[in-house]
Amino acid sequence: MLQITNRTAIPLSEIELSAVRSQGAGGQNVNKVSTAIHLRFDINASSLSPLYKERLINLNDSRITKEGIVIIKAQQHRTQEQNREDALDRLKVLVQSITITPKKRKPTKPSKTAKRKRLDSKAKRGQIKSLRGNVRD
Repeated sequence: MLQITNRTAIPLSEIELSAVRSQGAGGQNVNKVSTAIHLRFDINASSLSPLYKERLINLNDSRITKEGIVIIKAQQHRTQEQNREDALDRLKVLVQSITITPKKRKPTKPSKTAKRKRLDSKAKRGQIKSLRGNVRD
C-alpha cells in the first residue's frame, strides 16, 4: 500500500513498476545493469475516489498522458531499490498535491474611503503635472 493521506491509499497492485537501463554517462555499470525504474499508474482504473481522479486528469502535468496514465521515470540513484522508492515518492507527492482543496475566492470591493483617497491622490498628481507647463504672463 502506498499511503497518500490518512484515508487515501493506493494498492501496489495498481502501480506497474519495470526496470530499464538508465540513460547518460555512467561507465560500465550503466551499460549492463537495469537500475532505472519506469512507473506507470492508470488513473481511470485505480481505486481513487472519482473527485481525485477528475482532479488528477485535469492537472496540467507533463507526466500525465491524454489517456490518463501517470508515467514517472526514476534514474537518479545507482541502485534499483533507491530508484523504486524515488518513483513511488514522486507519485505520492503528485497525488497529495490534488488532495488539498483550494479555498474559494470571496469577491471583495474597495471601501468608499479607499476610493476617495485614490481619486484625491490622482487629482493631486494631475495638479502637480499641470503646473509643470510653460509660464504665461
